[in-house]
Amino acid sequence: MTSGAADRGGTRLTLDIWHPDCWTLEVTERVAAGLLGHGVHHVDGRAQGRFTAFADSSDDLAALLSAIEESPLTDSVWSVAQPQTVDDGALAPGSATQGLVVTYDLDNSINDALVSRGFLPDEPVRMVGGREYWTVVVHKDREAVQRALADVRSEKEAEIHVDHIATATDGVGGGIFATDDLSQRQREVFELARREGYYTWPREVSAADLATELGVSKATLLEHLRKAEAKLLGERRD
Repeated sequence: MTSGAADRGGTRLTLDIWHPDCWTLEVTERVAAGLLGHGVHHVDGRAQGRFTAFADSSDDLAALLSAIEESPLTDSVWSVAQPQTVDDGALAPGSATQGLVVTYDLDNSINDALVSRGFLPDEPVRMVGGREYWTVVVHKDREAVQRALADVRSEKEAEIHVDHIATATDGVGGGIFATDDLSQRQREVFELARREGYYTWPREVSAADLATELGVSKATLLEHLRKAEAKLLGERRD
């Protein structure tokens, strides 16, 4: 058993990941929409993943579904009911959503490389803008975490950036802001704004630039940020 942070309950990480030959990254880079990953399983020697496709419009959602079906990196795609975690409108990551099961090559998934080294998903994996965003818990100290991530980078030829790392003292979790109350879309917009320097002084990025990166209008982006900020500051807004 490792010592230090792990003995107090573990570490929570937010990882920004790119890896080659990944259909989720290919399609979300081309289409103004995203995916939530709810788990990957081995079925007849292939990877079979449960996803929620989301977008701000039905047209963008249709474009994403077409891109997934046409990708040379996917074997099959079929529609299913939404997972219960996104059935509630408050938790839905976009105004248009669709549950999916996608079959693809196991070698092109980074899931096993992470999970086999103890990185356990703590919430659905987000795929947007050609990147994967994993929030994981791990029972390792920070040096062991860095070694394990280096192994994943080497095995999968991956780019992995640690956006946030927190030691758990009262169970797993932490950070300056507790974002658990945010909807998926609000969390996505808020975390992008924070990463890109929207909250620094002077600002390093404009609201218009963030809106362009997310493929939404400036008014939509600002509304997402206002709602996220209100929740983070303890004000309840729907």
